[in-house]
Amino acid sequence: MSSMIRFPSSMFSLHSFSSIKSSISPFSSVFNFNNSKNSISFNVNYPFLNSKIPMENRSLSVLSASKTHDGAVIQDSSFQGSESFFRNVLTNMEAVYLNKNPTAKAILELVRSADGDRICYDHFAFRTFGVNGHGIDSMSKFFLDFGYEQREELRFPVKKLKAFWFSPPKVSTSDPGSGVKGPLPRIFISELLVDQLSPEAQEIIKKYTDISRCGKEYAAIASAFGILTWDKPSYAEFQQLARESEYAAWTLVNGYALNHVTISTHRLTSKLRSIGNLNQFIEENGFNLNSEGGILKVSPDGLLLQSSTVADSTSFEFSDGITEAVPCSYIEFAERLLLPQYKDLSAEKVEEFHRREGFEVGNADKIFESTSKDQLTRRAA
Repeated sequence: MSSMIRFPSSMFSLHSFSSIKSSISPFSSVFNFNNSKNSISFNVNYPFLNSKIPMENRSLSVLSASKTHDGAVIQDSSFQGSESFFRNVLTNMEAVYLNKNPTAKAILELVRSADGDRICYDHFAFRTFGVNGHGIDSMSKFFLDFGYEQREELRFPVKKLKAFWFSPPKVSTSDPGSGVKGPLPRIFISELLVDQLSPEAQEIIKKYTDISRCGKEYAAIASAFGILTWDKPSYAEFQQLARESEYAAWTLVNGYALNHVTISTHRLTSKLRSIGNLNQFIEENGFNLNSEGGILKVSPDGLLLQSSTVADSTSFEFSDGITEAVPCSYIEFAERLLLPQYKDLSAEKVEEFHRREGFEVGNADKIFESTSKDQLTRRAA
């Protein structure tokens, strides 16, 4: 699969292109550059996109609408570009995530075996550094370009984070599909407010985002490749960040990788559609759930219910040759209940916009702890 990307020549120097080619090694051979007087373009072949997944090649422009908590209609932007390209990028983000996180893979297979083969994702979540253009905007651009709409901001003062969530455009299809081929997920992107950290922590983060340089322009590609856009850090630097911000340490070694995917429980068909039943089912099968604030996280209005597993760990070889276990990702579960004005709606008429929308700071704050040392230590015990 290939695509032509064109930029004004004033945006880049020849040194910039050398940096791009070296930063994507060993894939640099798939980038073919063409420098003309007025613009610079390059063909990008995407061997990492999974050609085994059959998807028809469509270009869509479908207007959609969603509703706020009070039922008011918000017009979404239209889906832009090739649906097959977009879904293949999501597929490879998911593939990288599942290959590195055996718990998530096992739970997805377990739920499919118990409920049937259709699983819908509520949202995908990513973490970023809010410095030098590597924050929320670096990842959100990909989704905005394909018709996603930016929604509310969430703030986490104690963790020194902020986040935005993005609603997807709806895609009309006769086949509802499953997973990344099903309804498009919401996107949740957070960023660390780096300027609120200590000078020492800021220095480490800025060192690696400076190394990344234009890597922030290719956050989605980095996520789909499963690679960092900066060099590997030293173990001492990782430890120093972890002492001040576990979020910062996680992002330093995982970069733009999927932090978690979320199963939409109310879209399941068996008794597992109740998140309480699903939590019990998961624990009975030997998996640990994040206990911070209780297994079940409930929004103040009682309409958004969430839970998550404890993150997996993986061996990471640091730049100084030290190999240690670092936290990877986890899987989350979300049940969105009907808004009060739709509580009497018959089940066959219920659509997603009839349910509680958005996210909740209190819930998300506890979900973040799925990668914390406290939760990982409890899992090991």
